[in-house]
Amino acid sequence: MYLVDTNIFLEGLLHQDKADDVRVFLQSIDFNTIFMTDLSLHSIGIILFRLDNFELFISFLEDVVVDGIGVLSVEPENLKILDQIIQKFSLDFDDAYQYAIADKYALQLISFDKDFDRTDSKRWY
Repeated sequence: MYLVDTNIFLEGLLHQDKADDVRVFLQSIDFNTIFMTDLSLHSIGIILFRLDNFELFISFLEDVVVDGIGVLSVEPENLKILDQIIQKFSLDFDDAYQYAIADKYALQLISFDKDFDRTDSKRWY
């Protein structure tokens, strides 16, 4: 089971350098085995709206999220754990959020972000 970080989706959606790698990954895996955080979903929305690409966001929702990728969140009462994660691994808020979800649900983190290499669970990709 996998937690896919925001940058993986954005790389594919925005046709950046590693878009082909993202496409191959997403085509090779059962959507029922991958998750994203609500923070990732909202961040993707914010970025695509800033780029005036509402249609791409709707397409992403329909093609990826509705078709099976689970969306997980840290409950408000548990957000205080992020401070401990930030201090322990020198992560920023969004990376700590991703780490907390991956840790809680024992998910393999899929990310291009090298900051996760400082954690005990590392990253894959």
